[in-house]
Amino acid sequence: MPLLLAAAAPAWGAAPDQPAQTTTAPAAAAVKADTLFTNTVVAKGKGVEITRAMLDDEVIRLKAQLAGRGQTVPPAEMAAIDRQVLDQLIQIQLMKAKATPADKAAGKALAEKRFEEAKTRVGSEEALARQLKLMDTTREEVLSKWTDTSTAEVVLKRELKVNVTDDDAKKFYEDNPAQFEQPEMVRAGHILLTTTDTKTGTELTSDQKAAKRKQMEDLLKRARAGEDFAKLAQEFSEDPGSKDKGGEYTFPRGQMVPEFESAAFSLKTNQVSEIVTTRFGFHIIKLFEKIPARKLELAKVADNVKESLTQQALQKQFPDYIAKLKTEAGIEILDEKLKAMRVPTSPEAPPAKPKSK
Repeated sequence: MPLLLAAAAPAWGAAPDQPAQTTTAPAAAAVKADTLFTNTVVAKGKGVEITRAMLDDEVIRLKAQLAGRGQTVPPAEMAAIDRQVLDQLIQIQLMKAKATPADKAAGKALAEKRFEEAKTRVGSEEALARQLKLMDTTREEVLSKWTDTSTAEVVLKRELKVNVTDDDAKKFYEDNPAQFEQPEMVRAGHILLTTTDTKTGTELTSDQKAAKRKQMEDLLKRARAGEDFAKLAQEFSEDPGSKDKGGEYTFPRGQMVPEFESAAFSLKTNQVSEIVTTRFGFHIIKLFEKIPARKLELAKVADNVKESLTQQALQKQFPDYIAKLKTEAGIEILDEKLKAMRVPTSPEAPPAKPKSK
């Protein structure tokens, strides 16, 4: 996927940290110095101007998104991240300069659609609100960023005249049958009580683990007595990835840790497991449905195939096209450290992946 489109949904924002005070100068002087620094232009060209503040803000957004997934950026990679994010900002500004009113309307609609899809993925409006608060951002800020990126994507598709048809999708589907074979899957819910400290990652003491085990035994009794499993998961589970969805996952073999997978696939429909211990902690699992292996129908994957083929077509044309725009705009990197960094090469777009609806 092109660098510009590497994240169709940009990182959710976080407020930049205030720089540490290193002198005893009055606060007003410190603010003035900080303002001068953050207003430094690091890249410019015709219709393009990127300041240090803009770059720092986007890098912080990216770090906040990664932190929400439990990931961090190693210090040794920060310079490369800065350079890559700077290039994305340049690309977006170049694309926005070419946007027509129709492009902007389409970009806004696409951003709103993706926002609703994101809300569905996290499980609920309340779960989304919590995530936005964690990232120290708002719905309006997120939609503004996503609209910029989506508008750039719309412009790119128009400029490069990429148009994948239904016949193109059908041909790919027929030529690549193995990609649309869906293995046996299970739809199951689980409740997790972790045996590590969620803030530090350190192992709990034996007494703390025993208390968690006792709590899980009580939850198991309640689940087997017929209480709503999804509500129990929402109230007690310590798995942030599924808690707000009632603990639910749908997965094939080979995706979960062995103990969890073995227990889930051995259950009968609506059966609740014994307590399962993994490296993450204590689980109880309820099987909702076993989904037999099957070939996905073209109608259910056509949109996904078309989007993937579109991204592959854009990937081939994007490097030459964006290089041409940079030359025409006379883009200059003014920060010497950033200028010396080589922009990481985007990987080739992967083949279309089947996705059921």
